Amino acid sequence: MVKTKEVDLVIIGAGPVGLFATFYARLRELNVVLIESLDITGGQPQNLYPQKQILDVPGWLGLDGTNLTSQLQAQMEQLQPEVYLGTTVTNVSNLTEAVLVKTDRQIDFKAAAVLVATGKGAFEPRRLTSDLEQNFENHGLYYFVQDLQQFKNQRVTVLGGGDSAVDLANQLSTIAKDVTIVHRRNNFRALEHALVTLAENKVHKMTPYTIQRIARQADQSFKLDLQTTRGHEERQLTTDAIIVSYGFQSENKIVEGWSIDPVMARQKMVVDQNMRTSVERVFAIGDAAEFEHKAELIVTGFGDAPVAINTIIDQYLQTHQGVLHSSSIKIKDGQLHIEK
Repeated sequence: MVKTKEVDLVIIGAGPVGLFATFYARLRELNVVLIESLDITGGQPQNLYPQKQILDVPGWLGLDGTNLTSQLQAQMEQLQPEVYLGTTVTNVSNLTEAVLVKTDRQIDFKAAAVLVATGKGAFEPRRLTSDLEQNFENHGLYYFVQDLQQFKNQRVTVLGGGDSAVDLANQLSTIAKDVTIVHRRNNFRALEHALVTLAENKVHKMTPYTIQRIARQADQSFKLDLQTTRGHEERQLTTDAIIVSYGFQSENKIVEGWSIDPVMARQKMVVDQNMRTSVERVFAIGDAAEFEHKAELIVTGFGDAPVAINTIIDQYLQTHQGVLHSSSIKIKDGQLHIEK
């Protein structure tokens, strides 16, 4: 028998933004539930690039996806929220004075509001063509890298020209024996500082080239046949490992099966300045939200969370007190102590 539990707020998605939103909701003394379809928290930074350096969280040096997740997790757990991992939201529907959130577990939730923090949904790496990839994935050719130390003293080739590719090349330059980055354009699409660092590091840049053939040699190394993007000049490159960093294709089918039908743009929910979607009592933050000039940064999502939660309190939970200043709050034994 399915149980329906009444709460103040349901937050869907336990990436960095969802973790912080849950912590902030508990700071506001909301009875909040956090639901995540994966078995672990951390979202894209933890699952896709746990060792990639994160540069858009102020005040942190050398921060990577794993460290960010562990710090946010520890911060949230101070206030002991109710968290459901490995749980999929199967439907969200509007009631007269609440929102009903159904899950694939034996429990549903009736809440004053729902906060969607699912990012862009499911991610799939942009892959090489099958004739190039062959059967090399995870056998010398990688789309996901959990531990950069596996490339110690190896010759590594990074394919791509965006932030992730450049960051990987910079990090590998201190670990691998030799690092080459291959991009189909002359110009890289990365932060200026990362490009300055790339120029200073001993990273070989091969532009503008595309991969024509990949062959495994007798010593288990790879021979890459390259050709200029708009020409016929050919070159060859020998490497021990290949990391494909062409980015990810997002497929946000999360809301397709839900009863609600929010206005969407670029596969994200369109929100106003208070993070309200077009559906009453449904809010979206982080990469799940779309508004003009949106900067897709983790820190932007962190800022979205208090705006949405304070609006939810003001509109639907008016028994709560006004906005609190964090300097007046202390946390002890899982409880808030507010100084008068």
